[in-house]
Amino acid sequence: MNLEASPRHLQLRDMLFRRWKTGGLKAGDRIESQNEIVRFCDFSLITVVKTLKDLESEGVIRRQVGKGSFLVATPWAEAHRRIGFFYNRDIVGGGIFDNAFYTRLVMAFEKGIVSAGHEFVMGSFTDARMPVGMWDALDAVVLTGFTRETRLEALADTTSQVSLIDASLDGSRFHTYRLDYGPAFAAMFAALGGARLKFLYLDSEIGSNEQAARLAAFRAAAAGAPAPQAIEIVAVNQEIDVGNTGALRSAVERVRPDVVCGHVHESWRPLIRAISPAARIYPFLLDQKGPGFVVDSAPWMAEILPTIEANLADRQRPPATHSFAARFQA
Repeated sequence: MNLEASPRHLQLRDMLFRRWKTGGLKAGDRIESQNEIVRFCDFSLITVVKTLKDLESEGVIRRQVGKGSFLVATPWAEAHRRIGFFYNRDIVGGGIFDNAFYTRLVMAFEKGIVSAGHEFVMGSFTDARMPVGMWDALDAVVLTGFTRETRLEALADTTSQVSLIDASLDGSRFHTYRLDYGPAFAAMFAALGGARLKFLYLDSEIGSNEQAARLAAFRAAAAGAPAPQAIEIVAVNQEIDVGNTGALRSAVERVRPDVVCGHVHESWRPLIRAISPAARIYPFLLDQKGPGFVVDSAPWMAEILPTIEANLADRQRPPATHSFAARFQA
């Protein structure tokens, strides 16, 4: 429906539903009086009265003289939920399924959502634009891939419950599910013993809070290593400019590292091996065998999905940050 072309009372109905959904109102909660509605919206008293009468006749609200009006039903909420996963396509080269980590993340998230009897929807956004209209049709959206260039204004406009996964923003406006690589980095240094080794950490050129947090965690773990280590850091683009390996090649040739770790794209292994055949390579992994910093999706989803459902049941719960520790696999 084109909302602007629809009758005024239907426009008001939609606006009230959006307001009550965003506010997390449940059956039995008090809603605004007709005079309060007139004060905060651009609708006449006649339109407000008609809309409230319609909602009362439909069994959505109950009006009691002297006590106020209360929600009886929440048409926008169902036991069957529609939950979306949206990624930033500006930073995922040829699409999310060209990225092994995100591919496995989507598959694990979808499996959990569908197994719980809900509907899974996947889509994307860009640094400049977010599909708020589509999000409004969903109960919750889980977003990933924020950069320093991502415009965030639209996040405040959607009625859908917003959560962030493997991403974070300054402040505490949204439920956030982060990955903590500190324990995995520390375990790597401990496993490699007291020898002094040359480490080349591949940092991401794509600036974000998560990129900065991983680099800080690596530096902290290196500072606490059993023995002083030789640390070099080089910025790479592991997403949208994978073929540009000039900086990587130069760093590997200069450092001749014993260990290459961090944002290692799978296609870079031959280049690293050709220059430093004995180098140990530890990338970020999800549900994969082989050396690296591994995130096990099953226990991670077992923490995330019940929290999303609980937050949908009570949308007035304050936002919280949840951290899940990766592990080191030698």
